[in-house]
Amino acid sequence: MGSDTVMGTAERRGAPRAGGARLTGHRDPEATDRRNPEGVAESSGQETDVLAHEVRRGAREQRYYRPLWVEEPARRRRLPDPVRTAAVRAVLLIAVTLIQAMVAFLCTMAGSWLAFPMVISSVVSTIAATWGALDVWVTRQVWNQRHGVVSVPSSTARALRRERRRTRRQERAAERAQERIRRRGGAGQLSHS
Repeated sequence: MGSDTVMGTAERRGAPRAGGARLTGHRDPEATDRRNPEGVAESSGQETDVLAHEVRRGAREQRYYRPLWVEEPARRRRLPDPVRTAAVRAVLLIAVTLIQAMVAFLCTMAGSWLAFPMVISSVVSTIAATWGALDVWVTRQVWNQRHGVVSVPSSTARALRRERRRTRRQERAAERAQERIRRRGGAGQLSHS
């Protein structure tokens, strides 16, 4: 008995396969074989071989089309572009400062002539890195002021402000009405006298 016959027998009985799929000897009545386009029934061994081939091809396609990653929603909103640019600049300045400080320390320990220039440049870099960190904060504040800070006042505060505005509007309307009555009253007296 060849390996094809043994495989066909195992698949016909419903033995589990490597991919976890279970093959049975049943075939879709509407499916047509590539070798037999008219769909004429052939021997059950050939049907099982074709079915096994289709399952293998499906498993291969499924393996190829599996997504590489699953996207998750972001926990925080993305920083505005100017703020992000300032943050990247600050990180680069801080990294260069740390490297210069380390080189200055190593040159000092080795007694190299490069120690003094490196110490001076690391002091200047420290000032620049501090400026970069402050620049991030200032840029963020400016962006928030220009584009509106998201503020959520409590509903009670909002309702109180609305009530105050309404009463002020009513008072102004009442004053205007009184002013009109006084003007009309005065004008009437002048015309009658």
